Amino acid sequence: MSRNRALPARRMTGLLLAAALIAAAAACTPAPPPGPTGSGTPTATATTAPTSSSAPPSSSASATGEPQAGGKPGHVFVINLENKGYDKVWGASSAAPYLSRTLRAQGVLLSDYYGIAHNSNPNYLAQISGQGSNPMTRADCPTYAPFTQTGTADHGQVQGTGCVYPESVPTVAGQLSAAGKTWKGYMEDMGTPCLHPEPGAKDDHQGAKQGDQYATRHNPFVYFTAITSSPDCERNVVDFSALAGDLQSVATTPNLAYISPNLCNDGHDNPCVDGSPGGLAASDSWLREQVPAILDSPAFKQDGVLVITFDETEGQTTGSAAIPGGAAGGRVGALVLSPFTRGGTASDTPYNHFSLLASIEDIFSLPRLGYAGAPGLKSFGADVFNARS
Repeated sequence: MSRNRALPARRMTGLLLAAALIAAAAACTPAPPPGPTGSGTPTATATTAPTSSSAPPSSSASATGEPQAGGKPGHVFVINLENKGYDKVWGASSAAPYLSRTLRAQGVLLSDYYGIAHNSNPNYLAQISGQGSNPMTRADCPTYAPFTQTGTADHGQVQGTGCVYPESVPTVAGQLSAAGKTWKGYMEDMGTPCLHPEPGAKDDHQGAKQGDQYATRHNPFVYFTAITSSPDCERNVVDFSALAGDLQSVATTPNLAYISPNLCNDGHDNPCVDGSPGGLAASDSWLREQVPAILDSPAFKQDGVLVITFDETEGQTTGSAAIPGGAAGGRVGALVLSPFTRGGTASDTPYNHFSLLASIEDIFSLPRLGYAGAPGLKSFGADVFNARS
């Protein structure tokens, strides 16, 4: 089995997170609630969420204000939704009341969180590899073209163009395997494990079909030869239906669970191919059905972190934040729920999808890859893991 080669760490990893949790206990003081805003960037860092008429799931560990685990996170769940800007999702008129109010009241809202490019594909790739975009990934890779490398730039960036990165390009999946940790990608409607086109072939999963709304471009694992050439791909890149069984025990829940809903349930299509309403309302309904099982799971209650975010804003909106790796995908926001977070709080620290990768790597004491290791790139700290504030 091939293993990926990681770049040297740029900063402290697991110790940084532990220190952040201790610092939070001494330094964090809640501020008055501001309520959701319709525009601009919030400035409060420990605010209280607006209340909701919908009761949160009784099993949510984050609602207790104290982590169930004494150490640090050990199971990370990531859910990516599609093509919605911050104000549309988190504003007062949001079409996603479960996400923007019920879940919001249980977690930390990252109000200055950005996508790194348009269109979808480079945002997903960034979250597991730290690689920036190129012309073909920004075009969503309609052809499953091998990457042609022309050089290497700062922060581990491979130069060139193409979609399927060579085996020399590492990912967090390879890092986790090498460290004895587990990971899985759960792709709704994929069916066949590790499903992807043949190299050089047209991608026939660019659009939804009746009974098949899987999108290759929303499955970042199949764009790295180090994964697709390994037995790990068929074992670990599986249909979303496998998640329910894996959640039944801590032992069967992977350390990293990366979840991509189908083209209707992620909010991409509106209407959906079957004629049902799509968009943000469809995403909210899917979250209402699926998230409670994650929050109720033994692994989440023990030491879990759930991150719900969006790949990019609609249109070609860009962000103005100066973050390593960029904010060209626009301001989308992210919600973090965990026994280690305090419900109804917020952080205005600038983050992007590379920050999410850095945070995962820090949690598992892994070297940071690509832009995740760039100087000045922040991972989630005491502003996010604030349960003891």
